[in-house]
Amino acid sequence: MFVKLRDLFIGVLFGLLSAGLILLVSRPREGRAVLLRPPPTLSPLVVNVDGAVRSPGVYTLPVNSRVGDAVEMAGGFTEDASPGSVNLAARLEDGSHVYIPQVRSESGSGLEGGTVLGISPEGEIIPLVNINQAPLDVLVSLPGIGPVTAEKIISYREEHLFSRVEEIQKVPGIGPATFENIKIYLTVGE
Repeated sequence: MFVKLRDLFIGVLFGLLSAGLILLVSRPREGRAVLLRPPPTLSPLVVNVDGAVRSPGVYTLPVNSRVGDAVEMAGGFTEDASPGSVNLAARLEDGSHVYIPQVRSESGSGLEGGTVLGISPEGEIIPLVNINQAPLDVLVSLPGIGPVTAEKIISYREEHLFSRVEEIQKVPGIGPATFENIKIYLTVGE
């Protein structure tokens, strides 16, 4: 009889341990459920293109579009456009304003091929100075450029034509601070 009770006790103990183990394993894990949402869809860019383009207006372009894409959407450049004064590879942002300046002939301007117009950070139309052709009196009109520095620019360009406006920093006396003040007024032509 003692053997039967011992076997019964071991059986009950084994059953309780098995039931506890099953409850422990099957218990739901704690934590919060993760809600999966679909990836956001990027909305197209809406940009205003005007100036020397065939069809100025507001255009809708795909995300990651460039200035060149906006010009193409506006029908391309007109005959009097100055595409060299705009970075066609720049990425567009929603609400961008793309202005393509035009070359306009002015008598007495002292610049061969007319005056190239640009746009200032404030949105005003400004004449751009072609550093490859501008005479002394036009170079002196740039902020922070005096007669001595203007002469250095003319001397430098007689040996090296500028291919980018940033190259004007190679002229002695024009450092990064001066360049930051004058860069919006500069062009190298087309």
